[in-house]
Amino acid sequence: MTRASLNKQPHEVASMFDRVAERYDLTNDVLSLGQDRRWRKEVSRAVDARPAQKVLDLAAGTATSSLPFARTGAYVVPCDFSLGMLQVGKRKHPWLPLTAGDATKLPFKDDTFDAVTISFGLRNVQDFDSALREMHRVTRPGGRVVICEFSRPTWAPFRQVYTEYLMRALPPVARAVSSNPDAYVYLAESIRAWPDQPALAGHLRKAGWSKVAWRNLTGGIVTLHRGFKEN
Repeated sequence: MTRASLNKQPHEVASMFDRVAERYDLTNDVLSLGQDRRWRKEVSRAVDARPAQKVLDLAAGTATSSLPFARTGAYVVPCDFSLGMLQVGKRKHPWLPLTAGDATKLPFKDDTFDAVTISFGLRNVQDFDSALREMHRVTRPGGRVVICEFSRPTWAPFRQVYTEYLMRALPPVARAVSSNPDAYVYLAESIRAWPDQPALAGHLRKAGWSKVAWRNLTGGIVTLHRGFKEN
């Protein structure tokens, strides 16, 4: 098995990410043409972490995404179900409390975090509705969720070009820079199969989140979704 299937069996997805862990950050930078750095800055602004707040960073991978929250003085918990990713992250950032965990069965008490965030990971969860409910459970009343995920470009001509890039250009580029290029074929397929902006907002509301809104980045290639847990 070289890449996960779209039914997203957890052990397959975790194994896939274990194999790409060593060069994951570099590969993302190349494939996104450096846009991933901008997207993560927007996530940091949307989370708006403050000193002494508790932030849960799900699908944190090597914990690169957790660093902006730590710099604010917040207590950030990077969480991922790929042990390979966590091992690389622990080697790079030994001071962070990296935690192994399944997004559908989070190992945290109710009402623990001021903010929960997940970037480019919800798409890889087998039952993402369960994950949205779990995020709601561990968020304190008044707290917030920020989800950054690939989405559907809003301009039809660009959407067609983008789809061609995903399925034709991405695999050969991945072969040049990734330790497991077939994994990026799965990632391209999973992006195409993912709900669009209004549909994902509906899933958030169904999971209990209120004041749900979204903001498109890079023409809708990526979308920031946000919601709050009512007091």
